[in-house]
Amino acid sequence: MERMILFCMLFFCSSMALTAAPHKIAKYKQLLKTIKRLENTVKDKDVELLYTPENLVDECLFTAVTCFQKGTLKLQPENSQVHSTFTQSIEILKRFTLSNPGKQCESSCESYEKKTPKEFLKSFAKLIQKVIKS
Repeated sequence: MERMILFCMLFFCSSMALTAAPHKIAKYKQLLKTIKRLENTVKDKDVELLYTPENLVDECLFTAVTCFQKGTLKLQPENSQVHSTFTQSIEILKRFTLSNPGKQCESSCESYEKKTPKEFLKSFAKLIQKVIKS
């Protein structure tokens, strides 16, 4: 009887672990779609350049996500027709969280080069792809 209970608990725990990873990957893939949608609706001319994290090491991912979230608040819609799509996309990106590994990153947002909004979003997409692969 004890073996049966132990087996059931082991089965339950392993099945929960297997279902958690695909859920996160699906969430990250949805974020990638949101970023791509935003690339098509963002104003790219006559706008403020944004600090754009690139070539990140693992301990800087959390800091980079924070930088990208701050930067997305400075993005502007290309025109009034895309305003609702743009606003929805920004809300999705604001809610995105990445667990803090506890390691400190040496660089701050201001240490990164400033780039145009479209380049900024492309770098954000690369970061999400890196998170999916890791």
